[in-house]
Amino acid sequence: MSGLGGLNKSPNGLVLGMVQLQLPVVKTAADLAAQTERICTMVAKARRNLPTMDMVVFPEYALHGLSMDTNPEIMCRMDGPEVAAFRQACIDNRIWGCFSIMEFNPEGYPYNVGFILDDKGELQLYYRKLHPWVPVEPWEPGNLGIPVCTGPNGAKIALIICHDGMFPEMARESAYKGAEIMIRTAGYTAPIRHTWKITNQANAFCNLMVTASVCMCGSDGSFDSMGEGMFVNFDGTVMVQGSHRPDEIITCEVRPDLVREARAHWGVENNIYQFGHRAYVAVKGGAQDCPYTFMQDMVAGRYRLPWEDTVKVTDGSSCGFPKPERIYQNPTTSPVKKHA
Repeated sequence: MSGLGGLNKSPNGLVLGMVQLQLPVVKTAADLAAQTERICTMVAKARRNLPTMDMVVFPEYALHGLSMDTNPEIMCRMDGPEVAAFRQACIDNRIWGCFSIMEFNPEGYPYNVGFILDDKGELQLYYRKLHPWVPVEPWEPGNLGIPVCTGPNGAKIALIICHDGMFPEMARESAYKGAEIMIRTAGYTAPIRHTWKITNQANAFCNLMVTASVCMCGSDGSFDSMGEGMFVNFDGTVMVQGSHRPDEIITCEVRPDLVREARAHWGVENNIYQFGHRAYVAVKGGAQDCPYTFMQDMVAGRYRLPWEDTVKVTDGSSCGFPKPERIYQNPTTSPVKKHA
């Protein structure tokens, strides 16, 4: 149930608007400024579109397009003019907003960043993409984990970006940290259509969590993004699904209170609880060990596939990026004082 896309908002509901933004071409600082203004205009459109809307969500690459250009002149900073404009748009329109930037990183490649501002323009969530879409994307690996914030009407919200959603561990971590709604923003193109749908549904059902996902839309003359925003309820049912129409804003009322109810009362298929309490019918509290070799090996720094030596694509050279020489270190520096 979507409350007719949020037209009939319930006391416990949260109305989200997912913007299937037209894919832009951004090459210069002037292009960046123009696209910033366009996004702010769409914030105002979202507010006019539906007075009950609590949060408007823009897809990954909404500001920069799909060029993968790392030119420092068009990279952003959290204290820069683009984010300042987004803050003001949220204030002016009395609405929460979720935005995407490619953020300058003085120590390497830029970070692919998503963040949430409240209706006073204050930062409530800041996230660096953990899993760039290799070998296509050059972004620095995220190093701040998956944050969860308290959103409108007390809803617990996580944000992941695009390829992140292909790893079930990302959704599980979001739910484990309390998320009732997981937003997934993307720039995906049409070949990913099927896997986009099934992972959004699986991520919801396997964690008793609402997923709200949106892609860029339309063509930039080289790439064709698919749009197809979608809302999936915690039982895996698709509540609302967008088309391929650029700039369409799809809306839905989601019910975090029903997520909480299911997590508390479901017996059969309460997967997020049962994962850590195996066979609680047989043994008190269930087994709470870690029987998964890949988890143990990853923690120990020895993750290795049985077929590791046969993998052919292990860097970005096939997409025009030089083979990296730098070994990953895990800095924890953040350009913002607040991140959940």
